Amino acid sequence: MRYIIDDKKYNFKSAFDTKTGAYVRTGILDENGKDTGIDPFMASYPHLIDVGIMGHCIHGKTGLCAKAGIGCYQSGLTVEEPNMTLEDFRSIAEQSRGKCNQFALGGRGDPDQHEHFEEILKICRENMLVPNFTTSGYGMTLQIAELCKEYCGAVAVSWYRSKYTYSAIEMLLSKGVKTNIHYVLGKNSIDEAIIRLKGNDFPKGINAIIFLLHKPAGQGSRENVLDFDDPRVRELFKLIEAPHPFKVGMDSCNVPGAINFCTRIVPESLDTCEGGRFSCYIGADMIMVPCSFDQERKYKVSLRNHTIEQAWNSKEFEEFRNILRNACPSCEKRELCMGGCPLMKEIVFCKSSKRL
Repeated sequence: MRYIIDDKKYNFKSAFDTKTGAYVRTGILDENGKDTGIDPFMASYPHLIDVGIMGHCIHGKTGLCAKAGIGCYQSGLTVEEPNMTLEDFRSIAEQSRGKCNQFALGGRGDPDQHEHFEEILKICRENMLVPNFTTSGYGMTLQIAELCKEYCGAVAVSWYRSKYTYSAIEMLLSKGVKTNIHYVLGKNSIDEAIIRLKGNDFPKGINAIIFLLHKPAGQGSRENVLDFDDPRVRELFKLIEAPHPFKVGMDSCNVPGAINFCTRIVPESLDTCEGGRFSCYIGADMIMVPCSFDQERKYKVSLRNHTIEQAWNSKEFEEFRNILRNACPSCEKRELCMGGCPLMKEIVFCKSSKRL
């Protein structure tokens, strides 16, 4: 099923295919409806909402993330809060019907372990929303995989390098689920990433490997943040744009690296930080922020006394957007990058003298 959102406030249209996950949007349209080629800065409602349905991690005490060399940015080892209720989730879904394309289910733990996971997927379907999620794979079952096939656009398995990682991938692939691998890139993991990309050494049948940049949030350490001058970073980006039997992608936090280190990537395919522009995060406690990495909740708005649309148009979200609007005004690559991450400048792969 395909549907089109006509954003009259910001004069552009977007199209989304609920089966393939393909998403495109026009540039700003002029008074005659002609595409000007100028990218819209934002939408009047988020096109993707990261919904943190998990308030706690049932595997937290086992330290799965830590054992895999990944610092949980949501502090799943130490924070235990209630999971999102069905009533709250339904409210988010109903407000988003016809305005939003996808829900990325997440939070402080594996979304497929939520006590009402099946009902949550059904609520998405009822409201024309495509759910996707990332899981450690530790609790994956064939029954859950079947639900994913019926309701989800895609499922990502975190690269935890364990038997349960491979088992989850196998179960999802056996049910015909579009399966990705999410690989966190830090100083402790980049060597392995280079070796595996060189040898195309990832499970056969996956749709894509997506590289997520390590951030110093939650239990993520600053010491593990990659440096611009690290020669391994340049090597990795060259490998990312090389041909592989699977797709290779990256999160928007990696866009400055793609701009500076890649030569074959089509610039139009890059989309820098979408936080507060086309996406947002809503936690299990119904606090909405422009990005899930705003763990200090500097830009928070409570949905207990605001609608999603009101939060989206709040002064808090505007403060966040203004960082992107005003970044690096003299840089010729500004429109592609917008200065990179507004929350953590140390993760931005850029050393330009024009960077502000």
